[in-house]
Amino acid sequence: MGEIIDGTLYTHARPGDGHIYFGLRLFGELDGPFQLGVNGPGGWWLRIEPGVQVEGSPEFIPDLAGWRRERVPEPPEGRWATAPDWVCEILSPATRGYDRRIKRPFYARIGVQHLWFIDLEERTLSVNRRVNGLWTETGVYGEEDALVRVAPFEDVELRLGWLWQSVWTRR
Repeated sequence: MGEIIDGTLYTHARPGDGHIYFGLRLFGELDGPFQLGVNGPGGWWLRIEPGVQVEGSPEFIPDLAGWRRERVPEPPEGRWATAPDWVCEILSPATRGYDRRIKRPFYARIGVQHLWFIDLEERTLSVNRRVNGLWTETGVYGEEDALVRVAPFEDVELRLGWLWQSVWTRR
């Protein structure tokens, strides 16, 4: 897998099973209430590993991303040309530094408003919001936090404890 960010090519091995499965389960938690409007407000386009190519940048691929429909009324046929409103990166040993040191400032620069980091080894969700162009961490939640409400999806409780059941990392 490869991405070009700020003119540099970064390559990584495909994510492991735990990474992929956790991402699918998180998508499932958010899809009904926020994309489909089932028992939630709707109003979002949510995607797993979407291709995104904003002006001045080659394609990049977040683990999960979401766009508010008020900004993007229809999903594109191919790559997304608008920066997501929300991005979630699932950290793995191979991508942890890259996601935090390279993608984090890149996401701030292109206008992403909400950034989540899921750390499968630490079993934490760190929630960040962009304020005046810089990331502000608004919360860190662990496996003991069974139900949480976190921006930008605070309208519905996220079953974080249930999501950790999918992690296949050694403890």
